[in-house]
Amino acid sequence: MPRPNILYIHSHDTGRYIQPYGHDIPTPNLQRLAEQGVLFRQAFCAGPTCSPSRAALVTGQSPHSSGMIGLAHRGFRLDDYGHHLVHTLRDAGYYSALSGVQHVAAEPEIIGYDEILGRGGTSERRREAHLAAADFLRHPPSQQPFFLSVGFVETHRVFPEPGPEDDPRYCLPPGPLPDTPETRYDMAAFTTSARALDEKMGVVFAALEETGLAENTLVICTTDHGIAFPRMKCNLQDSGIGIMLIMRGPGGFTGGQISDALVSHVDIFPTLCDLLEIAPPEWLEGVSLMPYVRGEQKTARDAVFSEVTYHAAYEPMRCVRTDRWKYIRRYDERLLPVLPNCDDGPSKDLWLAHGWAERPYAREELYDVIFDPHETDNRAGDPAVQPVLEGLRERLDRWMADTHDPLLDGFVPPPPGAKVNDPKGRSPRQEPMSGAEFVALRRERG
Repeated sequence: MPRPNILYIHSHDTGRYIQPYGHDIPTPNLQRLAEQGVLFRQAFCAGPTCSPSRAALVTGQSPHSSGMIGLAHRGFRLDDYGHHLVHTLRDAGYYSALSGVQHVAAEPEIIGYDEILGRGGTSERRREAHLAAADFLRHPPSQQPFFLSVGFVETHRVFPEPGPEDDPRYCLPPGPLPDTPETRYDMAAFTTSARALDEKMGVVFAALEETGLAENTLVICTTDHGIAFPRMKCNLQDSGIGIMLIMRGPGGFTGGQISDALVSHVDIFPTLCDLLEIAPPEWLEGVSLMPYVRGEQKTARDAVFSEVTYHAAYEPMRCVRTDRWKYIRRYDERLLPVLPNCDDGPSKDLWLAHGWAERPYAREELYDVIFDPHETDNRAGDPAVQPVLEGLRERLDRWMADTHDPLLDGFVPPPPGAKVNDPKGRSPRQEPMSGAEFVALRRERG
């Protein structure tokens, strides 16, 4: 059989809040995909912000290693776009196409796709990403396998009004939030957006079936990070770094399997190299999942790492997570919520009304994710678990050193021309300042 086609289909801000993960959010097309493939229940992003997360998947590097430490549309970029997956696949004979959102370059032409699909301007192209992708699948390149990236704006804020099937009165908010009218309404609106996402993904999956391409196409279905609610997106708790990941197709990704192995986005690139028998580039930091999928290993890795440097504002923090423990460390002098890094919405307004802006964070956090899955009991000061704390602290330090994390040298400035918000700002809608202005502000504040 020839090398498989690859469909990388991805969403905005979905976390694991879809039907296959047990949530009351009807996504029948994603449920069907999970029942046909492999559902990874312990998959994590390498950075719970939009561009860093996606960059990690397509480069196989942590965000700080690839240079994507902030948002592409605000002036952050990869150090080397030649590290993008499409270039390695092109050398192996693949044709590459992009439909919809990509979020690793201010202009998609920079990346190096063979074809950018779309019908008109940027906003229209995003709305119709599923239709353009389906058209591509009906007329694929005839003499070579393809890599097709299809990105959706759903479930990014601003959410649509809740539909008639998503009555807020009977909706349960996500775990970190209280059950109130505001949070129920917010989650009902998210659910309506998730329905739209599933319908659009279903159009692409149907085109795969109709054209007979499904049998020899590896589907990689994922999202960038947690949902856009307080203490989720842009946070290093599992509610922020936990992601949906469903893979279906050649290589053993079939049969409705459930995996509880720790998996990171940085593992996708090396997995593809292994599956396609391509020499892995020297810069890859992830591990191949193929030995695990083939049953040669009982697990894929024993820990995952994730990070934030910039989102709308500067908020440097890093974490390491094992099967049992999560360790988070903050590196800035500011230990209060960085409000611009939380998307505006009813749930954020509720927290702000009850004093969220004045609730301090700890410099170090240690959570037992077996007995404390919502990560609310910080054990960093507990003498009984000091050996665990010291071991994870050392492991995080070693990973940062091995991957040449610039945060080890102190403040990480934004690149020239980048736009960032004041961390003390109350809203992400405030006018962002230039990187130079932000550095000057930090110096002024000491």
